Amino acid sequence: MHRPDRRFVLSAADGGALEAALPQADPPPGAKPRGSREIGREEMTALHRAVAAVRYADSRHGGGSAQAQAAAHLLDQWVRPMLGRPLTDDRQRELCAVSAELARLAGWAALDTGRHSAARHYFDRALYWARTANAPDLTAYVLTTAALHTTLYGRPGDALALIDGALGTAGHVHARVVGFTKLVEARAHARAGDARAVAAALTTAERLLDKPCSHGAPEWIDFFTHPRLAADAAEIHRDLGDVRACLAWHEQASAMAPNAFTRSVGLRLTVVATVHLKAGDLEQSLALGHRALDILRYVDSNRARDYVRRLAVGLTSHRTLRAVDAFLARLRQEFAPAGHPAPVA
Repeated sequence: MHRPDRRFVLSAADGGALEAALPQADPPPGAKPRGSREIGREEMTALHRAVAAVRYADSRHGGGSAQAQAAAHLLDQWVRPMLGRPLTDDRQRELCAVSAELARLAGWAALDTGRHSAARHYFDRALYWARTANAPDLTAYVLTTAALHTTLYGRPGDALALIDGALGTAGHVHARVVGFTKLVEARAHARAGDARAVAAALTTAERLLDKPCSHGAPEWIDFFTHPRLAADAAEIHRDLGDVRACLAWHEQASAMAPNAFTRSVGLRLTVVATVHLKAGDLEQSLALGHRALDILRYVDSNRARDYVRRLAVGLTSHRTLRAVDAFLARLRQEFAPAGHPAPVA
């Protein structure tokens, strides 16, 4: 895991406006402290730009990358000091919402690197800031992210309780945000083995994704598109053991661009490679496995390594075959699979 890169954050902010928000350790004698002046629109624009850059970089480079780790740095070193400066009510709500976004991103980076206690800590902070900002969309999204965390690491019952909390504000939340919540609900039901509940939640997620709305969706939910829904649906049906449905959803997800959604595309290819292996199609499993390694080899993500590890475990019984042995050798050289994910205490 890398340390946050200050140059990355400043370049993402596009100039000195965010630099001006940094607390100065030793101001000149008699100088007016920077923290005493009001926060201008230019600073806020730069901050929003930096947050968006961190969000997109996480998807491309993984939670262990310097870019993704910059979320916690932005929150603690830049945004929190700004909250001590003169603020209008609107500006305070805006900064609290930014704090919620950054804490959620920091939690996701922690999840992606196997630091589950840290992830829960950041999600709790994100929920506090979202509620303080009086931002129902963000509140629902943070609860949904926390639900996805508990789903991925074996606690679908706890995830469904968090989903209920997120849906409790549905009347005040954008349809696309609720749609993503229903998608995560489908993932939790799949882990619990409830195919009927999966079908209902997934159908609702699709309907809400297409639902017209009088006001635009938040920028941070722009990743939730039909290809992203299809990618998750492929994994959902893998969990249910439905090979045919998994492969059909996989085809619908093919429009996802690996240069923008690098980790997601690589994870999906690994999931489908595992499904082909279980179905006895070793050739297709290896082909997708190699494509996944091509995409994921530069992504710093323990979660991705765990997906690859599961594929490698399944292939071990075929290692006497030259093609399988070559794949496992490549994996050892380029993408050493991690051990089991850290337990969720």
